[in-house]
Amino acid sequence: MSYTKKRYLTYALISIVTFGIPFITIDGNHLLLLSFEKYQFHFIGLAFSVTELYVMPFLLTALFIGIFAITTLLGRFWCGWACPQTIFRVIYRDLIEGSLLDLRRLKNKQKEIDYSKMSNVLITAVAMLLWAFISIIISSNFIWYFVPPEDFFTYLQNPSEHMFLISFVLSTAVFLIYDIIFLKENFCTYICPYSRTQNVLYDEDTKHVIYNTNRGGKIYENNAKSIFNVTQWSQNEECTTCEACVKVCPTHIDIRKGLQLECINCLECSDACTTVMGKLGKESLISWGSSNFVLHKIKNSLLTTRNVVYLGVIVGSLILAAVFASDKEYLLVNVNKTGQLYRIEKDSSVSNGYVLAIHNTQDKAYTYNVKIEDNDKFSVKRFTPFMLKPQKRSKKILILQTKEKLHLSKRHDTPVTLSLSVFAQEDPKVTTTQEITFMYPRDSLLK
Repeated sequence: MSYTKKRYLTYALISIVTFGIPFITIDGNHLLLLSFEKYQFHFIGLAFSVTELYVMPFLLTALFIGIFAITTLLGRFWCGWACPQTIFRVIYRDLIEGSLLDLRRLKNKQKEIDYSKMSNVLITAVAMLLWAFISIIISSNFIWYFVPPEDFFTYLQNPSEHMFLISFVLSTAVFLIYDIIFLKENFCTYICPYSRTQNVLYDEDTKHVIYNTNRGGKIYENNAKSIFNVTQWSQNEECTTCEACVKVCPTHIDIRKGLQLECINCLECSDACTTVMGKLGKESLISWGSSNFVLHKIKNSLLTTRNVVYLGVIVGSLILAAVFASDKEYLLVNVNKTGQLYRIEKDSSVSNGYVLAIHNTQDKAYTYNVKIEDNDKFSVKRFTPFMLKPQKRSKKILILQTKEKLHLSKRHDTPVTLSLSVFAQEDPKVTTTQEITFMYPRDSLLK
């Protein structure tokens, strides 16, 4: 199977997965969602509130280091095989303009469309309309990672109340129309920062699209083209100078010149050379490999210091993310003392007042209650269990009391550390325990 067909299948799989992920939920939580409306981050079925986003830095670290590691090993594999820019250009150029409307030849991407023919102008207008429709779908799919589909389609029923959402979708669609139809591969060459960093990450063991000068011969000398046709060869060079690899290149480069900033590792040039050289009973002169392996016959070593460090950082980040995710807080509570330090009752019992700020981070309503852990000398004097709706916050007064005469100090007030549990009566896992301070007065104040 050619690299082109493999890429098309990869694009189809990525598109299906990307489109489907927003619709997948686990126990009511989305597989992947960053909700600015609900201040939540959903990841593999777990919902984290905005105060629990400590898991995000580890996931982002693994992502970015992973991109660096892939670039070091496989070159610009992302650009040619997974980048949305490349996928969208293939949909518009190869599928719409090429296969559906027959506006251009897929084997010659250097040749521009002849707009002197009115028929081509009209067909191009149809292609633009098709892409505009697809752009709206893509833009909607993008927003579903921030506004879940069930809310998105509900909001569309009242467009006047959600103009910002609609404007964002349309603005993104307009950008995609300009980017894919007019900016084209210039985005990869002049705008994308990733292409600027690739040369720093490359070494002799990095796999990339490479023309085998040992077999094909050197077409360029000192960055200037010196061979224009096959009659100029003086030895047994195999390149037929057919230019098939040049014509098919979507970024308009000649891979025989060597590694270039514009190359996106799509390997269409390799497929073109495979077709030509196959007719001569030979292997392609263009392959995906490292300079050491293709030109010097030196096997690649994956266990380089840089690769080991990359792997260690990625694994460490994922482990830390998993550890923090396992310690997920199902309930957020903040406890503050009231203005009065303590109160001494007529029966010599002592009470302390607190303000509890409780945030229900779940998608269900719960009835919350409190209790003192492992200390029977203190009791809850005032707190009424209450129901709190999903994603809502509430402040309640808590008063703790002790009737014991503790005699902790004759001269100074004494802080006593207590463990206070706040829990949902409907679900035992929705609970949190905090250490609070109970102030007990000095003996001289007690009767």
